[in-house]
Amino acid sequence: MNSPFLLFVASLLLLLLLPLAGCRPAAAPVTPPPSAASAPCRVPADLGSNALARVAQLVALGLRDAGTPGAARAAEWIAEQLQAIGLEVVRDSFEDDTPVGRRTFHNVIGRLPGTGAGRLLLLSHFDTKAGIAPDFIGANDGGSSTGLLLALAEWLAAQPRHLAIDFAFLDGEECLQRYQANDGLHGSRRLARQMHEQKAPIRAVILLDMIGDQNLQFTVPRNSTPELKLLLLDAAAARGCRDRIVLLNHDILDDHQPFLDLGFPAIDLIDFCYGTRPGANDLWHTPGDTLDKLSADTLQMTGAVTLEMIHRIEARESAPP
Repeated sequence: MNSPFLLFVASLLLLLLLPLAGCRPAAAPVTPPPSAASAPCRVPADLGSNALARVAQLVALGLRDAGTPGAARAAEWIAEQLQAIGLEVVRDSFEDDTPVGRRTFHNVIGRLPGTGAGRLLLLSHFDTKAGIAPDFIGANDGGSSTGLLLALAEWLAAQPRHLAIDFAFLDGEECLQRYQANDGLHGSRRLARQMHEQKAPIRAVILLDMIGDQNLQFTVPRNSTPELKLLLLDAAAARGCRDRIVLLNHDILDDHQPFLDLGFPAIDLIDFCYGTRPGANDLWHTPGDTLDKLSADTLQMTGAVTLEMIHRIEARESAPP
């Protein structure tokens, strides 16, 4: 008789204790530590003014038409700037066919080492469109991106990096007649082939082109890697300028295309609304593409977004598995 009674008592105690078990305070949720990319990266306050000053120095050299002494002079000036920053400099002069015969082109690459295995590739062309005007300087088209890339190189070289960064200044982007296999994109096609042959571990190719307009609007072409477009949107949002990004539903043929063709992830940060009014592109390839159309504030913003993209790519690469 004792056994049934004891079983009854034990069952009763169990029923009384079960609700108490559910009344214990819940464990505090584990909050993951903030990622390295959760806060915006550091951006020097004088990045834009530094870039604009470098644009002014470049355009003071005169015409930079590919295959001319002016382009060779500009390439040497860029190499000197990179050397002064302390980067390893690669001068790559080469001949290529054009519709008017063989011409000599000059790519210049500044190399910044990193502690990791990957590499970023930042691009700008520095040549001017031939035949516009005797005093054409291409302040925005070829000038603005070159000045900003030099300013970015100076800032990024002052701190240790996880990813190596190549700052590539390309010759021969502009075509002489119309874009085709032997006309235009000479420097980018050569560099893309070299990177492909070397099996370079490129994590991203970021092309800057016409990014200094006072009324800048990034018109990102459809032929940009989708993941990099999303990264750009996030970076722009972090810098408070998401409204400056427009994703186009058509392609733009530019220096990023040869890299896409060979399987590298690439994006084109270009303002193809460079004009006297919103939406116009009436200053492109005209004598009106002058230094007074550029803005240090715009270059500052473009530089900040570019640095933010680099910061987020590096944070992803250096994160533990």
